[in-house]
Amino acid sequence: MTDPFTRCAWADDDPLMQRYHDKEWGVPTHDDRALFELLVLEGAQAGLSWRTVLHRREGYRAAFGGFDIATVAAYGDPDRERLRADSRIIRNRAKIAAAIANARATLVVQTEQGSLDAFLWSFVGGEPRRNAFLNLADLPAQTDESRTMSKALRRYGFSFVGPTICYAFMQSAGLVNDHITSCFRYGQV
Repeated sequence: MTDPFTRCAWADDDPLMQRYHDKEWGVPTHDDRALFELLVLEGAQAGLSWRTVLHRREGYRAAFGGFDIATVAAYGDPDRERLRADSRIIRNRAKIAAAIANARATLVVQTEQGSLDAFLWSFVGGEPRRNAFLNLADLPAQTDESRTMSKALRRYGFSFVGPTICYAFMQSAGLVNDHITSCFRYGQV
C-alpha cells in the first residue's frame, strides 16, 4: 500500500515542484497547445534543471503568447530579439530559435497528421505506458519509443528533441507513468 504523503523524491523540497508533481506530471495530456508548451519547456531544460525551467514557466507563457502555436510560428527577427532580452525566460539563442521552428513544424504535423496529439501519442499506441519502477534510479533516460519519436520529430524540422528530451516530455505529458510505485500519484495517473 502506498503512503498518501509519499511522492517522487525529485519534488520533495520545493512547493512549486510539489504542485507540478501532484497535479500535472504524468497526467495524460491531449491538447495540442499544452503539448507544444511541454515540448518547448523540455527543450529549454537541456543542460539545466527542471526546477529552473518550471520557475520560469509563467514568464515563458507571457513571452510566447500563451504558447499559441500559430502566434509563435509567425515570430520573426524582432520577436527573437525581444525574447533574447526577456529575463523571464532562458535567453539562449538556439533554444529560442528552436521554439519558433518547433511551432512551425507543429503546424505541418497538424496538417499532415491531424493533430500534434495524434502524432505524439502514436508512439505509445494511443495509450499511456504504465511502468512500475521502485526507485528513481531505475527510470531510463530514454527508450526505444523516445528514440523513434526524436527521429520522427527531427524529420519534421523540430530541434531540441533528442531521445532524452523526448523521454522527459513523455513523462511530463503522461505518455508514460513514471511515478515510482510508492508515490501516491502512481495509482492515480
